[in-house]
Amino acid sequence: MVELMNAFISGLFLIFAWSTFGLMLLGIVIGFIVGILPGLGGPTTLALMLPFIIKMTPVEAFAFLLGMSSVTSTTGDITSVLFGIPGEPSTAATIVDGHPMAKKGEAGRALGAVLLSSLVGAIFGAFSLALAIPIVRPLVLAFESPEFFMLAIVGLTFVASLSGEALLKGLIAGGLGLLFSTIGLSLTSGVQRYTFGQLFLWDGIGLIPISIGFWAIPEIIDLVVHGTSIAAEGAVGKLGGVMEGVKDTFRHFWLVIRCSAIGTYIGLIPGMGTPVVQWMAYGHAVQSSKEKDRFGKGAVEGVLGPGAANNSALGGHLVTTVAFGIPASLSMAILLGAFIIQGIVPGPDMIISEAKGGHLTLTFSFVWTIIVSNVITVAACFLFLNQLVKVTQLRSSLVVPFILLMVYLGTFAEKNAFEDIILMLFFGILGWVMVRFGWPRPPVLLGLVLGPLAEHRFLISHRIYGAAWLLRPGVLFLIAVALAGAFYPIIKARLQKQKGGKEESQSLKALNRDGSRHLKFNWATLFSLFIVAMLIFALWESRNFNFRTGLFPWSIGFPTLAFAIIQFAKDFIVKVGKRGDDHLVEVGPDLPTNVIKRRTASIFAWILGYFVSIWLLGFVIGIPLCTFFQLKMGYRERWLISLILTAFTCAFIYGLFDFLLNTPFPPGLLFILLNI
Repeated sequence: MVELMNAFISGLFLIFAWSTFGLMLLGIVIGFIVGILPGLGGPTTLALMLPFIIKMTPVEAFAFLLGMSSVTSTTGDITSVLFGIPGEPSTAATIVDGHPMAKKGEAGRALGAVLLSSLVGAIFGAFSLALAIPIVRPLVLAFESPEFFMLAIVGLTFVASLSGEALLKGLIAGGLGLLFSTIGLSLTSGVQRYTFGQLFLWDGIGLIPISIGFWAIPEIIDLVVHGTSIAAEGAVGKLGGVMEGVKDTFRHFWLVIRCSAIGTYIGLIPGMGTPVVQWMAYGHAVQSSKEKDRFGKGAVEGVLGPGAANNSALGGHLVTTVAFGIPASLSMAILLGAFIIQGIVPGPDMIISEAKGGHLTLTFSFVWTIIVSNVITVAACFLFLNQLVKVTQLRSSLVVPFILLMVYLGTFAEKNAFEDIILMLFFGILGWVMVRFGWPRPPVLLGLVLGPLAEHRFLISHRIYGAAWLLRPGVLFLIAVALAGAFYPIIKARLQKQKGGKEESQSLKALNRDGSRHLKFNWATLFSLFIVAMLIFALWESRNFNFRTGLFPWSIGFPTLAFAIIQFAKDFIVKVGKRGDDHLVEVGPDLPTNVIKRRTASIFAWILGYFVSIWLLGFVIGIPLCTFFQLKMGYRERWLISLILTAFTCAFIYGLFDFLLNTPFPPGLLFILLNI
């Protein structure tokens, strides 16, 4: 115990050496920028920074890298709340309630809540790393492949159940996400699946373009249709609103602690990743609430849960990475490269004191780096929070071009692939249609995240145990948990509806007792039919897969198709008098229909205009040109404002992406044809 305490205190002193602390601050600055800008991604930046640590000492190198990595989720939450765009894939769940709060004028409260809960989560995860290292092995080894697979299904079912009585739509959406994850080369055989001869699909579809498209495009359209600022429904609070969010963290402190624990424990499991952690924490926040109908509309608990879990997960990731050399996430896999560069082998040596040839003090320096870097980041965010919150008061004509700039640059920056932009636009349109017809988007994204892990564990389970893996005690327990999580909200909602049914009008009761039905074919029905057709096409394309290549797509595809057919029948055959969900969901303000249609068509034209301009002229010319024309011709802004914002766009592209990150922007098609 004395040895552990000495190492724990020595780790604190190590990070406050001037060179180490300075490099940690540099990492924090880089992480701050990366987190706010959608698309860059913590793993990508970690990989770019590895060459710079060659001449650093181990403590300097890891202070720099962990200082950068530990703050990206915190600052990514800022973008998620203010713009409805995930600054990081791990902050997508924050959008579900955080952005509606910003639109209601509670951006300050949402940011105060997410920042402080992130700090609590980071501290919880860091101390969990310190306490868990000697005893973590039994926890990790308690799970085998069948339990890993079922844990993925439990997480997906919990998120699907957030749809309330629209559980069927949630399950279909989750199945679609799992099928999307099978695009690319098969994990087991290397056979191409759903690539349609396109080389860029061999690696599958990336999480960044899907996340940005799914969340950003519908929010941009909604913002333009409203024609006001992001905070269209109220004035953005000043520091008092922020302090209200801070108080919310203490009002729901046990929720924050529970979600921090979820983040840390799930973070221990290799392959789960932070995007999975945040959705599980969000699901827990919903399931533990007595007022579930508030979620998705601006419930502060929906911000606190993911905020705490995001940052606590890093502590869990580090446990398996440091103690066993097993990377628990993509960032940790890249961090293993830093261990190799520094000549350190992760494993038992990391929990042995330096006197015995180990690196225990270095390990405890990781704990203090996470804590100190998050304290500094949250303090800096609170200092400038009023300025950040005021962004939501800008009129949409000034905000939309900047968001489109981040959308296109962020989508391209992950892989430097133009095809990712096409994917982003496809999923952006799909996300907008799903919003319009009341289909939940989170299960699709979670299915895409969980898919590779679920398929890998599913195939291993089948190979080792056959069908007998379904009878393992741990699997049976997780199946029970999944069923309970899925059907409890439905049963509770039905019971509440029965209690309130006494107040229903006699005429409506008579209609419901009549039970007559009629056929109804509208846009919602057509979309359900489109989902059915897409699933039939996917299963038809898989007809030539061998058994191991097709086992997972078939196991997911056929049940999802059955659910989709049932949903289509529900939309098509409507009971007289039923208040179904087959109508368009109102996402715009109380405006004439022709105005909403005109504004929607206008923003679609500009979104596609940016794409065509980038395709023909390249990023460096196409984006500034579109920005200027959108400001001047589309929104009739003054010449001075249009020129200043266009100049800022040019400086942003050249300064950050071209000069600092050396992003190789491709030339436009016109320049290629003209040999310029």
